[in-house]
Amino acid sequence: MKQGIFTLEHTQQLTHSVWELALAGDTSAFSRPGQFVNIEIPGKFLRRPISVAGWTEGGLLLIVQTVGEGSDYLCHAAPGTTLDLLTGLGNGFDPDTHGENPVLIGGGVGLAPLYGLARRLLQNGLVPSVALGFRSVAEAFYVREFAALGCRVFVATEDGSLGTQGFVTDLVRCFAPECDYGFCCGPTPMLQAVYALPGLSDGQFSFEARMGCGFGACMGCTVATTNGYKRICKDGPVLKKEEILW
Repeated sequence: MKQGIFTLEHTQQLTHSVWELALAGDTSAFSRPGQFVNIEIPGKFLRRPISVAGWTEGGLLLIVQTVGEGSDYLCHAAPGTTLDLLTGLGNGFDPDTHGENPVLIGGGVGLAPLYGLARRLLQNGLVPSVALGFRSVAEAFYVREFAALGCRVFVATEDGSLGTQGFVTDLVRCFAPECDYGFCCGPTPMLQAVYALPGLSDGQFSFEARMGCGFGACMGCTVATTNGYKRICKDGPVLKKEEILW
């Protein structure tokens, strides 16, 4: 973990409630896709944990959904705004453990850390399938970005306005039957549905949780696992399939 001051370079609205933020600063604390940052918001007591979509030596890419005053402040901040970040938080995805045919499974804003993971897997010579689920075409984003990386991309929307009508689990079941290993991030009901898919023998699941500190001190995000109690912010957010207790 490292604390640093980052400068907001630009924001881009992706949907009515989802924004892309590019920040400049020291990213040396990051080592794995799936790690996150905790951002100090002026006038707010608690920092806001945000997933990282990717990073370079001097830049950070975040995807933020506006759900309250804190996230709304971030998405509407002017370029040049400075932000206090805790970086390199959490235990991210292990890109070296992936089975023979991995699939990246994202629901809504949960696809954020999968974008950085896809880039890492491709750099390692592996072309993953990507299954993305949204409510409608109006809420879909980063579909072209995943395709531009060279991934095989499948999309589902609940209303059928883009791709296949249904849930992201329908994609994995029908369009990527050869996949045996899943990297997954999204809302808890989606994670549980993916966990139950018979074709995925193993995988890594990124969980969301309310966090007080973001680095394991307050114990507020502790959950039970097959290996005892773990903190989502420090021991997670990524847990292996065999560790998960529902």
